Amino acid sequence: MTKTELIEQIQIKRSFLCVGLDPDLKKIPRFLLKSEDPIFEFNKAIIDATKDYCVAYKPNIAFYECLGPSGWESLKKTFDYIPKNIFTIADAKRGDIGNTSKHYAETFFSFLNANSITVSPYMGEDSVKPFLEYKRKWVILLALTSNKGSLDFQFIKDSNNQELYKSILEKSLKWGTDENIMYVVGATRSENIAEVRKLAPKNFFLVPGLGSQGGSLNDIINYGWNDECGLLINSSRGIIYASNKNDFAEKAGLIAKSIQNRMSKILDEKNF
Repeated sequence: MTKTELIEQIQIKRSFLCVGLDPDLKKIPRFLLKSEDPIFEFNKAIIDATKDYCVAYKPNIAFYECLGPSGWESLKKTFDYIPKNIFTIADAKRGDIGNTSKHYAETFFSFLNANSITVSPYMGEDSVKPFLEYKRKWVILLALTSNKGSLDFQFIKDSNNQELYKSILEKSLKWGTDENIMYVVGATRSENIAEVRKLAPKNFFLVPGLGSQGGSLNDIINYGWNDECGLLINSSRGIIYASNKNDFAEKAGLIAKSIQNRMSKILDEKNF
């Protein structure tokens, strides 16, 4: 999916919502456990209920890998089921030496046919470049995360008194363009989103943390908006686990619709 196509979907659906598909066998409704593929049945119902209100889905690969071969089957079926007009994110956080990254890229871009993948930039340019060789595919680099441990490294200052996350941004912007690189920017560090936006004015940001992690939609907009919207705001647990009963999909749809309504008003206010 190209940037133009993604923006068109945002305008059509009046939404920039990303729904995280993080199915946990301990949390999904118990009655689904009787089905042949509980993970896929859960995802299928969530997708059916939310597809009109979001422009992206983000399966977190860890929730599938931990189940072994059956988890990968569920993951493949999930990617295949997602409508083609919806942007897909393989939240895999890969990043290794070039030859290894090449095979990761083949897995997620060819086998799963994901539109994008989250990548760690820690090992530098040669670990990221193999992902950028695919046309119409995206790398979503970890830039500034919202977890507590992000303070361990991301804010360390170099000899020029610049934080590490800013150095990563400045260097990685030279590896690709705003047509194939996005950045992960945590919602709970909303005041820092503005700093990232200064360095990457044209790139899309994937912003996790809305809802259950405490991220504020208004703060994200105030600090991260650009003239192309430039935001995919993710909500996972707040949507998919709105209920653990038979009405789980219906409740998920209602939450997604509520967020979409708020986003639609914002888009109207921005004349977008």
